[in-house]
Amino acid sequence: MSLIEAFNWRYATKKIDSTRKVDTAIVENIVEAARLAPTSSGLQPFQVYVITNQELKQKIVPISYGQEMPAECSHLLVFAVWDNYTDERIDHIYDITTNERNVAADRYDAYKLRLKEGFAKNTAEHNFQHAARQAYIALGFAMAEAAVNKVDTVPMEGFISAELDKLLQISEIGLKSVCMLPLGYRDAENDWLLNMKKVRHPKSEFVTYID
Repeated sequence: MSLIEAFNWRYATKKIDSTRKVDTAIVENIVEAARLAPTSSGLQPFQVYVITNQELKQKIVPISYGQEMPAECSHLLVFAVWDNYTDERIDHIYDITTNERNVAADRYDAYKLRLKEGFAKNTAEHNFQHAARQAYIALGFAMAEAAVNKVDTVPMEGFISAELDKLLQISEIGLKSVCMLPLGYRDAENDWLLNMKKVRHPKSEFVTYID
């Protein structure tokens, strides 16, 4: 199935069949798609939490304003973003890059310095928002891989981030949740959106060609 076919198949699933589980290998491919997504300067300033513990998923329902999707889904992905760019975080990813590419230890020193000086000029909130935009690229990659495998998803921002961070104990390691992605299979009999036509802006309004 091509990506376009997959995108026409997928929709923002409103009801997941809680009795069906996504195969672990497929979930790993979805997570790997997120890991392989491009990020600004290759910094990859976020982590993905994969939650299957039913008790924990149930606790996320009230944090999600009563939405049942986190409890019903097979696997719940949480995208957690750096709260700020730091010298240590920048050094760490470039240490990995240096080792993986087998280049000289000082290969990226000048570039790292520019990055550190640039981010230091910004507020922590500005840097967090920049990092969050990188996570959303990865979110899109994960959703695309899920669609190709006919796994249903719906991106969720409707939750209280601070409470989720506390529940997952990620604030103390400098992370903030920005989006959740439930994975599962649609409940065809009970999802009101399933048979409704996909609607988008017409191409004539959406695209401007500049020759």
